[in-house]
Amino acid sequence: MRENPNYTDLYYQNTTAHSQIVDIITEHTVPLSEVAAPIDWEALFGNTHPVEIEIGFGKGRFLLEASKRHPKVNYIGVERAQKYVEVTRDRFEKHIRHFGVDRRSGTFSNVRLVRTDANYFLTRYVPEMAVQAYHIYFPDPWPRKRQRKRRIFRNQDFLEALTHTLNSEGGRLYIMTDHKEYFQEIQERLAGLSVLRPVDAGLRPDSDIATHYETKYVLEGRPIYRVVYERA
Repeated sequence: MRENPNYTDLYYQNTTAHSQIVDIITEHTVPLSEVAAPIDWEALFGNTHPVEIEIGFGKGRFLLEASKRHPKVNYIGVERAQKYVEVTRDRFEKHIRHFGVDRRSGTFSNVRLVRTDANYFLTRYVPEMAVQAYHIYFPDPWPRKRQRKRRIFRNQDFLEALTHTLNSEGGRLYIMTDHKEYFQEIQERLAGLSVLRPVDAGLRPDSDIATHYETKYVLEGRPIYRVVYERA
């Protein structure tokens, strides 16, 4: 049995046909196929602020709170599941309505949602050394043995894309999971990347912003495993 999926052009053709980029404030949606690669961050956001990417943003809790707290950081959320893209768009819309956010104020203009496969996006659209931080919280552990080949950290192209796209001056990778076995595997995989070095997990910024799964699992009494890597 193949340990890793066969990520061919045909595979991506079938899984990224509906890929798009969503502007939270203007609600403008652009097919990813119409965006030149690699993406010009300054053209996308209209500024030269640092870019951070959350892979698998789920219900958007971290993305909303972090982008509101740090208006001079540009955030890109990457999510393959359309239902979570819609849930997150709705979360932002409810926040805007409830708190009377003026869309002309600049709040949330630093957010873009990208509906697509994360590996496809990183390997084809993200410029080299152009990401200040990656946030990967509670990646799908695919617990069944026959499913484990789908784990994102088993994809060598993805791992190489992480290292090539992280800023060489302090670019960081933040990871959280409740799955002990997968956590150990992630650490083993990343140990093979010489340009990444583990640093104090307490250095994770905005640790008070809990994701949906973090809140759920803490209430269930599950241990949460955290690790932070920095590009050497």
